[in-house]
Amino acid sequence: MAVNDSKVYAQISSYIGRLIREKFGKGPTSVYVTIKHPYMTIYLKDFLAPMERVLLEKGEKKRVEETRDVLMEELLPEIMCKLEEIVSIKVKDLHYDWNLENRSGIIFGCIPEGTSHEHRAVSPLPAEVEGPFYKEINEASKRGQKMPERTEVFVLNDRTILTKRTGILVNVEKELIKNQFTEELKLTKRPMEKRLIDQGKLEDILGKDIDDTFVDWNFDQDIGYFVFITTSKKET
Repeated sequence: MAVNDSKVYAQISSYIGRLIREKFGKGPTSVYVTIKHPYMTIYLKDFLAPMERVLLEKGEKKRVEETRDVLMEELLPEIMCKLEEIVSIKVKDLHYDWNLENRSGIIFGCIPEGTSHEHRAVSPLPAEVEGPFYKEINEASKRGQKMPERTEVFVLNDRTILTKRTGILVNVEKELIKNQFTEELKLTKRPMEKRLIDQGKLEDILGKDIDDTFVDWNFDQDIGYFVFITTSKKET
């Protein structure tokens, strides 16, 4: 079965929605799936459990993030197995992030080499956009830590842009990871890296509005990701 078959996307959407509802007490209203080698994304809309809403109203955002991290780390192996069953590929390095204010979230993963014969490939950025976009991503990384050793950009569809930055960790971060403070590091870096992105500048470069910005890392491999969810510029 070809992975761009809408029935496959519907199966994945149904499974993810049901799983999250079972584990969190409330599932997302909408789940959007995209598979373009070498990545897949699962974008969640309108996802916030009643208890989480109460905690956010009390200023307990960190507690919500910590709880979600615990649950997601438990769910990721199960999700990977189910994706392999549905799509007949072994997705690796599953990641996730949330925008609690927007009640949205992302789950994304890498599709290994050698499993791409049925996959449409990602597209590059338009030539006139590519240079300025790369420059802004690299500058954002430099403002927070250091210039990436390598930056790659993948356009998965007309709304989703994924960036992969390799070689971004500074020595103090590596020491924290070595001493198993990865959760604390992640909770600190999430809001910081999002603040470092000049959203207005990226929107001008892309000619689009950015609805959501997500981040996650593979600390073992010194890799950081941004995922941008965009829409057409609103008329003013």
